[in-house]
Amino acid sequence: MTADMRVGTVAEVEHVREPLLRHLVGGILRRTRLRQGRTLQEVAGTARMSTAYLSEVERGRKEASSEVLAAVCAALGIRLVDLVAQAHDALAAAAEQQERVRVLTSLRDRAPSSRHVRSTTTSDVVALAA
Repeated sequence: MTADMRVGTVAEVEHVREPLLRHLVGGILRRTRLRQGRTLQEVAGTARMSTAYLSEVERGRKEASSEVLAAVCAALGIRLVDLVAQAHDALAAAAEQQERVRVLTSLRDRAPSSRHVRSTTTSDVVALAA
């Protein structure tokens, strides 16, 4: 337990995680493929990669190279710049949300792992995680 989290104190946690780029890019690729009604096998074949690897990229488990991303984008008929723009928009939205929400930890009268998430604009509790 850190000094800021002693019993009876409330500490703001500054390091809320940003989403990983590979998760955002993978989600965008998967949504694009599904909107087109195409299978993993079809897109992977067109992009000249294994279905298993494309699946891993879509699930955010693999960090795809720029060459792989360009091949998948070409197979999907989208521009790489549009993929990057969508990922940028998602990261910007996440950063904006993090600015509006702060995580507060209160240990008074609670188990040591209880956490409250409070909005910075109101004092209402938005979420409780144990």
